[in-house]
Amino acid sequence: MHDRELMIRAAAPLAEIIHTIEPNQLNARTPCSEYDVRGLVNHLLFWGPSLEASARKESVPPPAGSETDVDLTEGDWAAALEIQVKRTVTAWGRPAAWEGTTRMGGPMELPASLVGGMVVGELVVHGWDLARAIGRHPAWDDDLVTYLYDELAKNAAQGREMGVYGPEVTVPASSSPLDRVLGLTGRDPAWTG
Repeated sequence: MHDRELMIRAAAPLAEIIHTIEPNQLNARTPCSEYDVRGLVNHLLFWGPSLEASARKESVPPPAGSETDVDLTEGDWAAALEIQVKRTVTAWGRPAAWEGTTRMGGPMELPASLVGGMVVGELVVHGWDLARAIGRHPAWDDDLVTYLYDELAKNAAQGREMGVYGPEVTVPASSSPLDRVLGLTGRDPAWTG
């Protein structure tokens, strides 16, 4: 699968979800237990420039302070998030973005392909989080999600140690690739708000 295609296909459902969120849904719970919808939108806006810059081998730290100190959901947050997602997809659409090493807002160098896989994960998993919070059922192609599962499985234990993922949720072996990704990242595929 071509790298540019990965990002486009990962981002497409998220782009649709962004514009279906109603103002009265911003306080809705999400499957990502530490965030409501507003907090998760803020998270995506907070880290978006760093993820975009990592595709260019640049290190752009997130805004000063922690996510909880910065509210990026004032004004037309939907347009801002749509633009940020497009910029990230475009930046990671260059084959060179996936080569060599890069940084993700800090001094530590990581394989660019690993960071690219993490960005795909952000788009898919948080897209699912937002969709489920507002009662929608997004879908991604099985081959994209199988790629994502393989990428996330390489570092899932480390992600749990760092608090990026919750404890793994066991799903049946016969589950869909998306349900397996969700379980791996500590989400219950059957979650309802």
